Amino acid sequence: MMIIKNSIIALLCLGVFFSSSVLADNTDWPRSFKNDDGTVTVIPKKPTRILSTSVSITGALLAIDTPVIGSATNRAGRWFAHWSEIADERGVEPLWPAGTIDIELVYALNPDLIIVSLGGADAVLEHVALLQEIAPTIVLSYGNQSWQSLAVKLGEATGTESRVSEQITAFNDYLVASRNKLTLPEGKVNIVGYFGPGTENAISPRNSSHAQVLTALGFDVEEPNPDWHNRDGEVLDFLRVHYETLTELTAPTTFLLGEDDAGARKMLRDPVMVNVPSVKAGQVYGLGKNSFRIDYFSALEMVDLIVKRYGTE
Repeated sequence: MMIIKNSIIALLCLGVFFSSSVLADNTDWPRSFKNDDGTVTVIPKKPTRILSTSVSITGALLAIDTPVIGSATNRAGRWFAHWSEIADERGVEPLWPAGTIDIELVYALNPDLIIVSLGGADAVLEHVALLQEIAPTIVLSYGNQSWQSLAVKLGEATGTESRVSEQITAFNDYLVASRNKLTLPEGKVNIVGYFGPGTENAISPRNSSHAQVLTALGFDVEEPNPDWHNRDGEVLDFLRVHYETLTELTAPTTFLLGEDDAGARKMLRDPVMVNVPSVKAGQVYGLGKNSFRIDYFSALEMVDLIVKRYGTE
């Protein structure tokens, strides 16, 4: 029992459990919302018709029961599988594929709050000025913060602080209960987006939303060398790396984004990866097909998958 208690205290010190104790109902409108690009948006009243230009943020909006009337989809024109049923049940209208936009349709839908992503394939930052002429428009980053942090900001913008607080508390309790069921493997772990040769691959830093969930479960996530990043500018979520860079990883366990264990076998069978410690140990596992983007729903799926693999009860 002392070991478990110490683990939880350590996790709290690391900040991997997001405290919701400071959240409370706020019925004051209008309110000034600080965007993740440093600008400020005035929201005159509690939104009742929210339009999301970012399919990656739409799951977070649905999770906190906000009135989403329409959203961009993924590039294939579909919802993400881990919340598609909820979107359909609530009548959310699919608007356009990620990375595109239809300004006339935005006008027609008459939203009273528009959500734009700061980065990612579904970002439409070049249209923010025009969108602001239609409705208050806020800009949020989903790549370099936990789903809880994003939910708190959405709660502030939409007046759903209490719902966010309840959900974070329940998730934290679920993390603790799940952590207590686990017997973890020896050594560190890393989180990789494995796409094979001839293309860009990805490695999670210790502060990614995925790494924060694994850390909360007791894993020690390997910190990649920041010099491996193959793009200009700040790392918003994952390091984008050359395929060969994956051979520099040292942790004896690897988790793959967006893959199940059948997909993980692609890396295990890759002859270039044969000397990667996790490949040599045969410890390469999928984090689940929906783990490419962490929100409330996919985080729960990821926790359940980890418990299924390492749970002792």
